[in-house]
Amino acid sequence: MKEDFLKYQAQTTPHPLAMEISHASGSYIYSVQGKKHLDFVAGVSACTLGHSHPRIVNAIKDQAEKYLHVMVYGEYALGPAVELTKLLASHLPETLSKTYLTNSGTEAIEGALKLARRSTGRSEIFAAKMAYHGNTMGSLSLMSYEERVQPFRPLIGDVHFLEFNSVENISLITKRTAAVILETIQGGAGFIEPTNGYLQKMKQRCEEVGALLILDEIQPGFGRTGKLFGFENYNVVPDILVMGKGMGGGLPIGAFTASTAIMDTLMDNPKLGHITTFGGNPVIAAAALATLQEITESDLMAEALQKEKLFRKLLVHPLIKEVRGIGLMLAIITTSEEMATNIILKAQEKGLVLFWLLFEKTAIRITPPLTITEREIREGCGIIIDLLNDNN
Repeated sequence: MKEDFLKYQAQTTPHPLAMEISHASGSYIYSVQGKKHLDFVAGVSACTLGHSHPRIVNAIKDQAEKYLHVMVYGEYALGPAVELTKLLASHLPETLSKTYLTNSGTEAIEGALKLARRSTGRSEIFAAKMAYHGNTMGSLSLMSYEERVQPFRPLIGDVHFLEFNSVENISLITKRTAAVILETIQGGAGFIEPTNGYLQKMKQRCEEVGALLILDEIQPGFGRTGKLFGFENYNVVPDILVMGKGMGGGLPIGAFTASTAIMDTLMDNPKLGHITTFGGNPVIAAAALATLQEITESDLMAEALQKEKLFRKLLVHPLIKEVRGIGLMLAIITTSEEMATNIILKAQEKGLVLFWLLFEKTAIRITPPLTITEREIREGCGIIIDLLNDNN
């Protein structure tokens, strides 16, 4: 399988990890060689309830027996999609009432940018330096990392950058600005949280000049920070909320949510302002509905904060400079890029799945399923500490 994987399937790096997967269940991934790997990454925050969660699997099976794709998005009323958007609205502030379902987080970012420009009649977009919002052309236009964007220029225009957490930069937002788009917690930059009321101050400025605040919750959303969405930790409500990753419990989905007044501007002048064939697919929506139901009906969000405490207690070592993040969105900051890479690669050999962050090269990602147990946390952290001791 590995040989065919490298020969026929397009790769994203010259050296993929290339683990050959047999099956996965709960917090573990199994290779075709029969080796068991404890998963501290959860598909890069996507497998919210672990692997093959029974509630999700049953929802998929039940819906697959009824109907699959029947019509392009927005034309027919499909039960799982309707119930999903209705349940989302019940757990969100009143101003976030209408949801557009997409195929991925990056498509949701594209839709949110279009919505902001359409509803405000303005073009200027501000994004944060070292942000990551996806890799399609519009999303890539929001990235300040020149090494990554230069080969794909020209990108979309009238996009400008500010420093995340810089209150001074807030004055850059003017009556020319359509929207400011921020990750609620910066992911690729190293799991950096907003400080000193930054998001509240940014929202206030947007309101003053008639711009929209878009918050990207693709990674922190769906219980990972101890709240359903990360913005709930910072006493702010976005005008447009973007989600993805953990929303589908392991299946591909994204969405953007806004008020009815804002969202309805995509319906006319022109009609079909944003269209997608497979967005809101009933099987995937059924999986997302089951995921949201399980998160909101259980104690998983509160438990995420308790599990964070256990991680912080166990991950203490001279080679760990700090542990950043909140809930089960954590990053170990090591002493060097070489150290982080060495630990990640050696951990796979020891049966533990770890991964990198996009821009912060000294970081090791810790984003396990919300369903991870205390025993599993102790097991994985023990492997990390042993590996650090070997490098000390």
